[in-house]
Amino acid sequence: MSHRELDRLQVLVRVCERRLTQKEAARVLGVTERQLRRLWKRYNEHGAQGLVSRKRGRRSNRRLADGTRDKALGLVRERYSDFGPTFAHEKLTEVHGLELSVTTLRTWMTEAELWVPRAQRERRVHQPRARRECYGELIQVDGSDHRWFEDRAPSCILLVFIDDATGRLMELHFCDGESTFNYFEAARSYLQRHGKPVALYSDKASVFRVNAKQPQSGDGFTQFGRAMGELNIDTMCANTPQAKGRVERVNSTLQNRMVREMRLAGISSIDDANRFASSFMADFNKRFARPALNPHDAHRPLRSDEQLREIFLWQETRKVTRSLTVHYKRVMYVLDKTDAARQAMGKRVTLYETGDGEISIRYNGQELAARAFDKEGHVQQAAIVENKLLGAALEHVKRLQRERDEEKLQRKSFTKRDKRLLHQSHEAAAWTAT
Repeated sequence: MSHRELDRLQVLVRVCERRLTQKEAARVLGVTERQLRRLWKRYNEHGAQGLVSRKRGRRSNRRLADGTRDKALGLVRERYSDFGPTFAHEKLTEVHGLELSVTTLRTWMTEAELWVPRAQRERRVHQPRARRECYGELIQVDGSDHRWFEDRAPSCILLVFIDDATGRLMELHFCDGESTFNYFEAARSYLQRHGKPVALYSDKASVFRVNAKQPQSGDGFTQFGRAMGELNIDTMCANTPQAKGRVERVNSTLQNRMVREMRLAGISSIDDANRFASSFMADFNKRFARPALNPHDAHRPLRSDEQLREIFLWQETRKVTRSLTVHYKRVMYVLDKTDAARQAMGKRVTLYETGDGEISIRYNGQELAARAFDKEGHVQQAAIVENKLLGAALEHVKRLQRERDEEKLQRKSFTKRDKRLLHQSHEAAAWTAT
């Protein structure tokens, strides 16, 4: 007998000895009085054996057909050996018509050692890495999305540059998203203040790395990687967040300390926060930075030929057609019929774009005069937006939609009111003329 059945037996014995009523016994066992009467009847007829479940030892009505387990595991071994239980279940159901649950398949695969549950897997070990020896040898870079101004303003991004050897905050830059131009602006401020580091260490965001396994075009470098290459600064990407744990931990510290410091200072805008960042970094480094193992400063000065304004522009190459046109971002640019433009016909030119969207076209270092001929309009439905730019993109869309709705409301109300006022003015003018 099971524990439940033994409990029922003890209660029914107390009922038989008149120490409990049937109503009280039903409440103790958590059953209805009608069910208790059934149990009482079976106990009187068969004794304790009558309380044993009649389903025990019988085949379940929902039991799968014989051979289903062997067939399912055979298919998994043959065709879906590297599939998880959920994905394998989809294929077994849709392709092979097997009717079973994901839980059942997961149990079978675990017993057959085709799947290791997450709780039984060996935990990945992230061993600590020693700091670099020299100041400026490795700079960790990351962006932190947070409500930096609490409820005083919308959330924004803080771009953080931290020195690996000393833990010094090297650059803090508030912006609306982790875009290439925002990283350009933060990197330019860093370089003008400290010089060129040996290497930058970041995550695998598309700003730093081409994530396509087999890109169809391009040279394999992002715009940020291209700019760092021109400055002879290496860029490296971490495989896990733990690999760049120093900047991840300082993000948590900043979300605690800097938020409260800006609240005390009454700062609630990105511009004010960027002006406040310098004094905050000085105080932070004074409290928490540590000396490097090697006193050598690995930063290198900028050369005279390294023009940051030119380097930190978005650069793309396009081919000039025989009709002296260049296509870029769904806009056709028509080149003026100059000797330089005719020389570039059929050849590739470089387009330079600023953060404000201004475009210039150059060939062999000479700028070509051109005008935009937008044949498709400026509205780009279903545009691809990176995940880290989604917040800023949605805010921009919301602002545009609010402006359009307000314009429509004003236009409708203006039309009705204007007709009435115009009619009244015409009547007044006619009366004055008479």
